[in-house]
Amino acid sequence: MSADDMISPEVLVPRLGDQLVKMGLLTAGQLQQALDYQRQCQAAGQHRLLGQAIMDLGFLDRITLDNAVTGQIMQLRAALLDANRNLEKRVQQRTLELEEALRRLSEMNQLKTNILANVSHELRTPLTHIRGYLELLSTGSLGDLNDEQKKALEVSLRSSLKLQKLIDDLILYSQVSRGEMTLTLAPVVVGQVLTHAATSARLRAEEKQQKLEVYVQDSLPNIRADEEKLRWVIAQLLDNAIKFTAPGGNVSLSAERDIHNNNLVIITVADTGIGIPEEHIKKIFEPFHQLDGSATRRYGGTGMGLSLVFQIIEAHGSVVNVSSIVDKGTTISFPLPITKANERDYSRENS
Repeated sequence: MSADDMISPEVLVPRLGDQLVKMGLLTAGQLQQALDYQRQCQAAGQHRLLGQAIMDLGFLDRITLDNAVTGQIMQLRAALLDANRNLEKRVQQRTLELEEALRRLSEMNQLKTNILANVSHELRTPLTHIRGYLELLSTGSLGDLNDEQKKALEVSLRSSLKLQKLIDDLILYSQVSRGEMTLTLAPVVVGQVLTHAATSARLRAEEKQQKLEVYVQDSLPNIRADEEKLRWVIAQLLDNAIKFTAPGGNVSLSAERDIHNNNLVIITVADTGIGIPEEHIKKIFEPFHQLDGSATRRYGGTGMGLSLVFQIIEAHGSVVNVSSIVDKGTTISFPLPITKANERDYSRENS
């Protein structure tokens, strides 16, 4: 293509021949002759734009052709501007619709959280009464029991304990969702927290014939954390590790200085369980997420635990790290800062 062809305005106008016919400047027959002539030139190795072919045949002069092309370009420009204006209006309208949908979704989430909190609090009171009477019965305070009755009470107490834990988790989740969680940060003795968590989890591990090991590095300094919530986090991670590890497997809980940052202590829970596919690792921290959501899934649980773990650790200014291999096991760890000299207790609200 020559330089003249490249800058010719007619290259900007689609279907120039049809436009010239519509404008009454060419007849259909003349257009066909021009197209035939154009093909003949191309066959002979001579490139011709349609406008050039029309002028070669004497159907139109340069001024008339340029005026027609310019007029068509102006029409196309006006149509483009109009289309852009319409597109902007549609984008604005769509944006308003999306903002309204987001507002309604936020309201629904808030309503769901409020209902969850209210129901959970209402469940807590009658469950407290139920557990109280079950404990009175199990201790014989309300009369002697035979062996079968004692076994039935043991099952009932364990079930009520699970229900209590679920209700407590729901209340904590509702607090976090509404930004009402408050951290009371203070020096924490890591070894005591890990020992307490392992003691509480050991019975369940033994029931599944699992080996639960605890390792706390010597001379480990205190860390800065909310001890109550840290205990909950570790208990939740141990509960998950035991749940997803087969009988005969191993679960470990450890705390040691970060080799890359001496001001941090790394707390780790590891297991030899079923593992997590790499593409699902990020999803495990979503609220109510289950890797197997079917009604017949093998493992129970609401899917709230790891979501709360993530949010509590994040509220501490830290991050949860996960590494896992399917059928080999999972390791979950998070760093927490050691306490500074003369550090006082203080609270931090989750925002």
